[in-house]
Amino acid sequence: MTLKKRVAVTLPAGPNIQDTVDRLKWAEDNGFPDAWFSDSGAPDTMTQIAAVGHHTKNIRIGVAVTPVYTRSPSVIAASANVISQVIPGRFVIGLGSSSQTIMGQWNGIPLDKPLTRVKETAQLVRTMLKGEKTDFQGETLYSRGYRQAPLENPPPIYLAALRPNMIEMAAEVGDGVIFNLWPKGALPKMMEHIKIGAEKAGKNPAEVEIVNRAMVLCTDDKEYGRNLFRAAFGPYYATPVYNKFLAWAGYADAANTITEGWAAKDRAKTSGALTDEMIDEIGIIGTEDEIRARIQEDADGGVHTHIIAPLAGNREDLERTFNAFTADKFAFK
Repeated sequence: MTLKKRVAVTLPAGPNIQDTVDRLKWAEDNGFPDAWFSDSGAPDTMTQIAAVGHHTKNIRIGVAVTPVYTRSPSVIAASANVISQVIPGRFVIGLGSSSQTIMGQWNGIPLDKPLTRVKETAQLVRTMLKGEKTDFQGETLYSRGYRQAPLENPPPIYLAALRPNMIEMAAEVGDGVIFNLWPKGALPKMMEHIKIGAEKAGKNPAEVEIVNRAMVLCTDDKEYGRNLFRAAFGPYYATPVYNKFLAWAGYADAANTITEGWAAKDRAKTSGALTDEMIDEIGIIGTEDEIRARIQEDADGGVHTHIIAPLAGNREDLERTFNAFTADKFAFK
């Protein structure tokens, strides 16, 4: 089976639910096969999808990603049950460990044993969606006696991953794998770990869907775009999970500088560690032709679904970026 190459808009479109409905309907009307939500705070993502899904007819809706620490497996499964009834056959559950900032600082939850917690959550949710009674004793989770009505067509479960162990587990246990914020030079070795994990489960690696949240800006001014990236993601790469990933991906010196800058509350040092060359490796910034070429390059490297997440400084940036990927302007080769 050859997996379809897809582009997606990112959601939500802000704090106003109507703006998200409008973007979702626009995306479907303009040939986007997918729309993928983030899930980090208000407005709540699972609630939103259940509330707005009926405005669509064909578009697939996914989550990249729901943190496994803030919702129990039974809550995730119960929410997925509702959403799958609203948009049957068009929902993808995305699960991940999130980051120390979102878990520790926002929610007061320790980010303990993330690989095991993600794996056990996926295993439990899959059991629950099938309508089986739980009898599970893991390292991080326990459930006995829970049962919900089975779904005729349970949604697939995709797992977020960055470094080797998590990538291999995600390919082994998940139906798909979700990537984020990687330098393009790291993609081949990330795909190699997809292969290892998939084969461990007896899967064809080519049939494990790879989803990526791509940070994209359509602009004639690359320096403007790079500065937007620095402001947004310098602090992001200061979190331990992404800092370690950046080092593993080949930028150990930059990762160390970011850690030092963040500890010293020196934002200039933190963001300054992201050089133009690094940003061009991670972000997708340029004219319509340039950003479309990069998305095609990522697709050629193994990514199936590309979530277009605009690095927008204003509404004009956002609209120009999304408009570069409407069905009448872009198709995979």
